[in-house]
Amino acid sequence: MTNVTLFSQILNCLDRSLFTKTVEQYKTDKHNKGINSWTHLVTMLFSHLSKSQSIRETTNGLLSITGNLNHLGIQGKSPRKSSLSYINANRDWQMFRGYYYKLLEDFQSKGNFKRKKFKKINRKIYLLDSTIISVCLKVFDWAKYRQEKGAIKLHTMLDYDGCLPKYVYMTEAKQSDVKHAQYMLMPSKSVIVSDRGYQDFQMLHKLKQEDIIFVIMLKKSIKYEQVKELPLPETKDAHVIKDELIRLTEEDTSKLYPENLRRVVIYDVRNNREIEVITNNLTWTASTVSELYKQRWMIEIFFKELKQHLRIKSFIGTTENAMWIQIWTAMITLLILRYLREIAAYSWSLSNLIAFLRMNLFVKILLTEWLNNPFKAPEDFSINNRQEELF
Repeated sequence: MTNVTLFSQILNCLDRSLFTKTVEQYKTDKHNKGINSWTHLVTMLFSHLSKSQSIRETTNGLLSITGNLNHLGIQGKSPRKSSLSYINANRDWQMFRGYYYKLLEDFQSKGNFKRKKFKKINRKIYLLDSTIISVCLKVFDWAKYRQEKGAIKLHTMLDYDGCLPKYVYMTEAKQSDVKHAQYMLMPSKSVIVSDRGYQDFQMLHKLKQEDIIFVIMLKKSIKYEQVKELPLPETKDAHVIKDELIRLTEEDTSKLYPENLRRVVIYDVRNNREIEVITNNLTWTASTVSELYKQRWMIEIFFKELKQHLRIKSFIGTTENAMWIQIWTAMITLLILRYLREIAAYSWSLSNLIAFLRMNLFVKILLTEWLNNPFKAPEDFSINNRQEELF
């Protein structure tokens, strides 16, 4: 047993020195009146882990554990509703983003989030996609999407090593994926995997010149001609039904991408359809290209986890700054959950882990023991049991 709650022990997994450096960098504790940056972070993490439905639920939840606030690193009283609303609207959200990246780098440098597949590919692999989050147009009048609907779009680049965001940016929902991608800085000597929403041949040719390998779904409307047919893999990779070098034939597209491309056709058994994928890599096996594109589904899983398990579909603040704070603290929460799942001996699914955490957040039990054996029966401290031990 321990005298510290699970929530407190989870917070101890965070590097406070990195957080202090980030706070100093963004000066978010300058002119601080009562609620410092650490208290703000702890409050938002509690909001995500407990899935509080409002600012009132968040502040009342922390107020109910007053005796244990010092274990959380909170000095003095828990934040009040009005105070939390104010700092969400005014504290620089970029501090939370900066701390997320520092924390991710810290975990990865310690050997966490190692790649499970494609270990022979000596390049970073990134998955590119976006998701739309609906919001109330009457409250978020700046996020107009349709006539009677409001929404924002999160453009995300996921690091395949751990499947955690390397880049997140929020725009109005109307902005197209490919338009935003043109402003993104893709890491050199990397692999970018995306769906056909990012198909822009001028951008793809630029990626090739920057030594970036892309694997992207081909639109049905694109016209091309075969340059060379390549041999298909053996029977074990029967889902690959076509492998060839192609040249774009339309005047516009051929000018934008004048070189050969590789086209791999994959049979999707689950949905009974063919998927056409293009890449600028001419040396990998067709099965490697096929498997890389299949891994794009990991970003869909990431969006699903973010929306289902964390406070991201509804916002407790109405300003853009408050939304950014909620988004980046959700990313920090997800990073912590992935870390806990990785160090656990028990085979957790993320949904089970966060559900069990919500039920045991303020239980005083050793975190490592709970992660490794969550169903261990509690010790019997009844009077009868102690009498039996005596005699």
